[in-house]
Amino acid sequence: MIEPKLTELLEDTADRTPVGPPPLIALRAGAARRRRRRTAGLTAVTVAAVGAVIAGTNLLASPTSTAPVTSPTPVPTTPTTPTTAAPVPFTTRLVGFGRAAIAIPASWPTNKSSCGTPQLDTVQIDDPTRGLFCMSYRPDAVESVELTGTPSIEFRADKTVVIDGVEAQRQRTKCLDGWQGTRVCVGAVGIPSLKVWFYAESSTSAEEVDRILSRIQILRGRAGVPSYWSVRGSTPGSPARSYEPLLLAAGLAVQYKAVKSPSYADGTILGVSPAVGTLLPVGSTVTVTVAG
Repeated sequence: MIEPKLTELLEDTADRTPVGPPPLIALRAGAARRRRRRTAGLTAVTVAAVGAVIAGTNLLASPTSTAPVTSPTPVPTTPTTPTTAAPVPFTTRLVGFGRAAIAIPASWPTNKSSCGTPQLDTVQIDDPTRGLFCMSYRPDAVESVELTGTPSIEFRADKTVVIDGVEAQRQRTKCLDGWQGTRVCVGAVGIPSLKVWFYAESSTSAEEVDRILSRIQILRGRAGVPSYWSVRGSTPGSPARSYEPLLLAAGLAVQYKAVKSPSYADGTILGVSPAVGTLLPVGSTVTVTVAG
């Protein structure tokens, strides 16, 4: 009896239930809501996990809070160009005959030579060793200049130059191999109107010779004691009288001092004071010592 009743009840319920299409839209909406909830949950979990990893890394890297370390920004630099050191200036002194003079290093001594050949940087003025019958070698890196009152037999004027308004003759600089392979460069300047010749030599270079000769100058208000070697023997027995015109032409006064000297003829010049080559104010007196 129960089974027929149950069947009847089910059939009545089915007749009362409306039949339509399946609710697909509602089903999709519900599924979308469930997916969004799962995604949000996973994102939150992921962010939390990454934060935990970063925090753990920072704790391992540094126990204290520090500012971020950044590499310094490279600063462009301009490369420096090596410069050649300028020549060291040196103190000079002037030596000359009459109004013509030349500036030489103050450290240069006078007549530091052997057999007329310089052994050190030097100025040669009436060098007594030139008259010796001997020979000496010139060392390397030695510079010198010689002043004379007459030209040497080797002097040849290659061109005319003007120094401080005065005409001069220039013999070009040339270099020759000397004794023991030492190369010596020589050059000269002559000023005939002032009766003075400058001979420069260098066992360093031709440029040194040119530098030495470039320091020749014409003086105003001062005069160099001229050499008397040029008048020795010019007039037998009275060279002093031949020397006097040179002093007067330089603007210097003359005073004689006679001394007895059986080795020399009367009138022979034994010396002058101040020394030959010394610069004096124009009008100064030069004492000439003569045999008599």
